[in-house]
Amino acid sequence: MVHGFIRNGWRVSGCARSTAAIESLTKEQDDGQTLFVACDVAEAAVVETFAAAVKKKLGVPDLLINNAAIMNRLAPLWEQTDEEIARILDVNVRATVSLIRSFLPAMAERRSGIVVNFSSGWGRSTSPEVASYCASKYAIEGLSAALAQELPSGLACVALNPGIIDTRMLRSCLGEAAGDYEDADLWAKRAVAFLSALDSSCNGKALTAP
Repeated sequence: MVHGFIRNGWRVSGCARSTAAIESLTKEQDDGQTLFVACDVAEAAVVETFAAAVKKKLGVPDLLINNAAIMNRLAPLWEQTDEEIARILDVNVRATVSLIRSFLPAMAERRSGIVVNFSSGWGRSTSPEVASYCASKYAIEGLSAALAQELPSGLACVALNPGIIDTRMLRSCLGEAAGDYEDADLWAKRAVAFLSALDSSCNGKALTAP
């Protein structure tokens, strides 16, 4: 999605756990119109530092996409450890809250902006051995709907189910069978156009990517 938004003239910032990926993007897009930072979004203080750097360099975002997530180890809920469950909730839920809290006040002051919180099919349905992940994504659905009711005019918050995509996360669940689903790069091309078209009339909707 980064490349798609840049091609369409957006100024793009982002963060990820992978230092190598961030360094690659930074070298590739060294034009002063992007900012990429390696950080753990589960750490609220780190997120605040990242947000401050983004606002200073690129300004207040028009579109905030919260898509950081991890999958639990496939197992019945009672076999998952406290540490595993806490990490799922820290990354999938608390990080989303931290990013919203770090950017939304400035978006609200400006009276414009769209917040997109990535949900999942498992945020609207369930399967065995993914209870922790389901809990985190159901939380995103509820969080997004409630936040939408709090926003001033001109802003919007939506929960987005991206659909089933052949990603590393899906392969951790399905193995090679994940290859039966859409390639992530092809999905991203459609997603950029879809996300770019969102406006304040979408506020409170639970959307599914085309």
